[in-house]
Amino acid sequence: ILKNTKLADVKRLIVPGWKNEPVESFIYYPPNYDNQKTYPTVFVLHGGPVSQHDTSFDKFAQLYAAKGYIAVLPNPHGSSGYGQAYSYALNKKWGVSDFEDVDAIADYLVENGVSNPNKLGVGGWSYGGILTNYVITKSTRFSGAVSGASEVNHRANYGHDIYQNEWEVELGLPWENIEAWEEINPFNDLGKVTTPTLVIGGQLDWNVPILNSEQLYQVLKRRGIDTKLVVYPGEYHGINRPGFVRDRYERFIGWFDQYVK
Repeated sequence: ILKNTKLADVKRLIVPGWKNEPVESFIYYPPNYDNQKTYPTVFVLHGGPVSQHDTSFDKFAQLYAAKGYIAVLPNPHGSSGYGQAYSYALNKKWGVSDFEDVDAIADYLVENGVSNPNKLGVGGWSYGGILTNYVITKSTRFSGAVSGASEVNHRANYGHDIYQNEWEVELGLPWENIEAWEEINPFNDLGKVTTPTLVIGGQLDWNVPILNSEQLYQVLKRRGIDTKLVVYPGEYHGINRPGFVRDRYERFIGWFDQYVK
């Protein structure tokens, strides 16, 4: 996939995010980057959420940069590596501090003449897809989004995914503590979405089942938002068949080429 591709320069960026706390990102610049121009920009959101982007090689980011995008790999609140309080910020508050971090990074890049404000994209896989769902329900600034292997309706997953105990510890029982569950449920805000969104996942995913991706797609389709649902047959939470791996890369980039670039 990367054959004959000139690799990107990568720089570390720290900006004030939620509550003015520092948020680290890794920025991948296109070959022959010109700081007198603004660029289409894609936010690449990691899974977890207790995980992180780091200095290791990232194929997705390199592909975006090779295609002329700025690729932004943020570590918003909820990420690992910045202390317990930083990771714990999402407890019962999904899509709050992490969304504000992403929004603050976008503000910084636009205000400093790096990113074109009319050419912003966002996407991710697993919790990266979940955060994408929060982003598009809370902001209309993104021209295109890709929601990969994501959840959008948490109570619908109770007893269906593998996280029943974790859900109960964090939020309580869904029929007793309804308010806590619904407070973090992006499904309730899908009526606000204006961003064209590609929805994508594995047919046999037992980690984050395809059910919620189907629901997200149906709502967007019903509302007339540009969308497409791609389900890889026989694949799980990770997409491993070589032809599907390549197809996934091409669909992410193709969607952003269509709606962002």
